[in-house]
Amino acid sequence: MLDPKVLDELTRRISKAMPATARNIQGDLEKNLRTTIQAALARLDLVTREEFDVQAKVLMRSRARLEQLEKQVAELEAKLQPGDRGGTQ
Repeated sequence: MLDPKVLDELTRRISKAMPATARNIQGDLEKNLRTTIQAALARLDLVTREEFDVQAKVLMRSRARLEQLEKQVAELEAKLQPGDRGGTQ
């Protein structure tokens, strides 16, 4: 989830950008903005940088393993001759 400090700063910036008449209700406005932003971000299903980095490493290892296995399959297929496949020709 988004850092609360970042959310507070974003809320403050949005409320400051509002017209002066809206600033009279700044407390309510900030509270409502914060709630709205939190709800919108929750729907985005965001992950933390740490979670992203962990999954990126898992993906890199998986890709490396896949490449290794593809190479092994290619080598085994190259060793097989058409008559070695158990079929009749």
